Amino acid sequence: MDPVLRIESLKKYYGKGDSQTKAIDGISFEVMPGEFLGIMGASGSGKSTLLNCIAAVIKPTSGSIEMNGKDIGKLSGSKIANYRGREMGYLFQNFELIDNLTGKENILLPVSLHGGSEKEGTERFERLTEYLEIKEILNKFPTQMSGGEKQRIAAARALILNPGLILCDEPTGALDSKNAKALMTKLSGLNQDEEATILMVTHDSNAASFCSRIMFIQDGTLFHELRKEDGENREAFYDRILKVLAQLGGGTANVL
Repeated sequence: MDPVLRIESLKKYYGKGDSQTKAIDGISFEVMPGEFLGIMGASGSGKSTLLNCIAAVIKPTSGSIEMNGKDIGKLSGSKIANYRGREMGYLFQNFELIDNLTGKENILLPVSLHGGSEKEGTERFERLTEYLEIKEILNKFPTQMSGGEKQRIAAARALILNPGLILCDEPTGALDSKNAKALMTKLSGLNQDEEATILMVTHDSNAASFCSRIMFIQDGTLFHELRKEDGENREAFYDRILKVLAQLGGGTANVL
């Protein structure tokens, strides 16, 4: 089985000489189809820079990023727009919904922007809105929604075109513990039931415990990696996450 995403010797440096900052310093890894990969690290460790490189928001200094065998560094024009719009789905900490569009209109926006078929959008829309339990808020505007409702609308938008990879940037950061757990349960379900491939940057060890594998980044390099073992429950995986975070100087108190 070929990886969905392959990162080879990726580097992103800022500045020169003594003032140079090595945000990413030679990271290599693969993301396999149907994997739920978490990326953890302290603030300034390079995890957000890594996500922005994968999303083609910033250009790496060196190394390569391949999505389904295509080197995204060689894409331009309509091809890079198609990569960002159809091959990637995005879930942000602050939702990034458009306030003057309803929940339904926000979800379907990628379909109209990136050439999805009406049939494709309608069928997936029905399935996602039912699974994410958001049918009752589809006609509401974001200002009328709770944080948890906004993030579930945003999740449906990220998934509507069935992208090859979903990038999540601190998706629970603006949610309380109850809504954070509800969101992660839904994302985990989509990963398991629909084999959605998810790459999530998070500082939240509770959120990370829903992943199947976690990479820990420190000073732009891969510090450690954990894989959930066969039959291992989330609480046991969470405990192992905390042990690694203790070495990095972070963590939280109780699994939720």
